[in-house]
Amino acid sequence: MAKKGTEERTSMALYRTYRPKTFADVRGQEMIVSVLEAAVKQNKISHAYLFAGSRGTGKTSMARILARALGTAEEDIYEMDAASNRGIEEIRALRDGVSTLPFSSQYKFYIIDEAHALTKDAWGAFLKTLEEPPSHAIFVLATTELDRVPETIISRCQVFSFKKPSHEILKKHVLDLAKKEGASLAPAGAELIALMGDGSFRDTLGILQKVLTVSSDGKLTEEEVAKVVGAPAAGTVNEFLRGLARKDIAAGLEQFHKALAGGADPRVFVLLAVTKIRGVLLLRFAPKMEKELSEQFSPDDLAVLKELSGKDGVHINAALLAELITALIETPRAPLPQLPLELALYRVLG
Repeated sequence: MAKKGTEERTSMALYRTYRPKTFADVRGQEMIVSVLEAAVKQNKISHAYLFAGSRGTGKTSMARILARALGTAEEDIYEMDAASNRGIEEIRALRDGVSTLPFSSQYKFYIIDEAHALTKDAWGAFLKTLEEPPSHAIFVLATTELDRVPETIISRCQVFSFKKPSHEILKKHVLDLAKKEGASLAPAGAELIALMGDGSFRDTLGILQKVLTVSSDGKLTEEEVAKVVGAPAAGTVNEFLRGLARKDIAAGLEQFHKALAGGADPRVFVLLAVTKIRGVLLLRFAPKMEKELSEQFSPDDLAVLKELSGKDGVHINAALLAELITALIETPRAPLPQLPLELALYRVLG
């Protein structure tokens, strides 16, 4: 198959191009899919659903899939962004529209995204519709902040909690879509993209799209991916770990600041360090996981992790991992982004 050019590959956002269109396309939400599929087959449809979960987990995509599974025509599907239309007037207009019959479908299907953003008065107006909905109306409320949705609304909805896709699901998704886009992506590069996606399909595909734009021949190495996402060279992180293994703070900090001088993002550096220290500890305490880790790390990286899992890595331990996880959380809000990692090393190795 001929490789597509950069312009063709990036003409439309990948997350839109490859958004799941049927229940069979959905990844990582098997329980929700099975319940909704059964409801459609048995004609046991609720008039109100609440889809809750972090951003990019497929809530609105699932809502559209449910609408299509019920045979709802596009003209009878209504989408509303509550973050921009959050007031009582917008809800009153919605309520007035609900009372009219669908154009050509059995149902009028309403998807309200960012539902938590509705005002108190808007919720009050909407509650009346949920209490006595017309038989032809179905509502799906999507939210990233379930705690901001009133209990009176929650109690009138079937609630589904969307979990973040696993790292393995994201990595496979990235490799599959890169192939569909005519690109050859190194597994270690896909690993890095999945890691940076942080459990969000949308964010992961956004990163993949940026990576695809840097390749003229469709062959993407780990190094090219690292440059796009602000990651340091793998060898720099490995030398950082070797310094920590010797309890040599100066050597560790030298590698850290070398990476920053080369344009690496401090948080990405800490994230990669945390991921590799976790690998060291798994090899030390659960050596049977080596095969699984070999699919996550390159052969060179895995060799370093195995080296540090033995007596040469005695100072790489659970206490160090805990400190670096704290540094990872604190880095985005620190006055100097270098500080959390530096303080972590002083505390645990000083």
